Amino acid sequence: MSNQANLSRRFFLSALPAVTAGLAAATTAEAAPAGQGTAHWGMLVDTRRCIACQACTISCSMENDLPIGQFRTTVATYAVRSETGQSGLAVLPRLCNHCEEPPCIPVCPVSATYKREDGIVLVDGDRCVGCAYCVQACPYEARFINHHTGKADKCTFCVHRVDAGLLPACVETCVGGARIFGDVNDPNSEISRRLKEAEGQVSVLKPEAGTKPHVFYIGLDKELAGRVDGDSAAEMMWRPEMQGA
Repeated sequence: MSNQANLSRRFFLSALPAVTAGLAAATTAEAAPAGQGTAHWGMLVDTRRCIACQACTISCSMENDLPIGQFRTTVATYAVRSETGQSGLAVLPRLCNHCEEPPCIPVCPVSATYKREDGIVLVDGDRCVGCAYCVQACPYEARFINHHTGKADKCTFCVHRVDAGLLPACVETCVGGARIFGDVNDPNSEISRRLKEAEGQVSVLKPEAGTKPHVFYIGLDKELAGRVDGDSAAEMMWRPEMQGA
C-alpha cells in the first residue's frame, strides 16, 4: 500500500470520531426548551421504512448486555395476504410502550417499577424480587425475567444514553430511519413534527387497554394494532445452543 493511501486511511480513521460526533449532535435527544416544561420522551415507528433487518435488536442486546435469547426490542413478522390475493410480509417492531398509565406499576409489591417525570418507565433492580407480576400485567408482552439477574427487564429507551444527550441504540442503528425518538412535549422536535404530519395515520398497540402508550406507529396494518404476538426474525438468528454437538 502506498504512503499516500496509508496517510489517507489514517486521516479518515482519525476524523471518524469527529464525524460521528457531528452526526450525533445533529440527532441528539434534546429536551424541551426552557419555558415549555419537562420533556416527555416518546418513539415513533414508521413501519413503512422497517425492513426487519434486526439491527435494532442486535444493537439493543449489545448496548444493554442482555442474555442470549432475551430481547428488549424485536421486530415481529407476519405473513399477510391482500384483498387481491397477493402475499406479503408485515412487520411490527416491538418494545416497552412507556405508557402514560403503565399497568406494571400498581401490581409491583415492592414498588420496583416506576415512571420518571419524563415518562420513561424503569425497574429498580435493587428493589425487584423477580416475582414477574409486572411481566404478567404488561399487555404488550414487553417484559421478561432476565436469566442472568433474576430481575424484571425491559426496554428503558436506553435511559443511560438519553440522560447523556444521546439517542437510544435502536434508533441510532436503524438503517431505514424507521425509529424516531424525541420529546413529544416540544412542538419543534422531529417526533412532534412527524406526528403532526402523519395526523390521522398514527396508531398505537392495543388502544383499548387504556394505557396511553408513548410508542406510536405509522403504517401499522389495522389487523396488527391489537397484536403483540408473532414470530420475531430475532428467533431465527444463530445462537451458540443451536450449534450441533
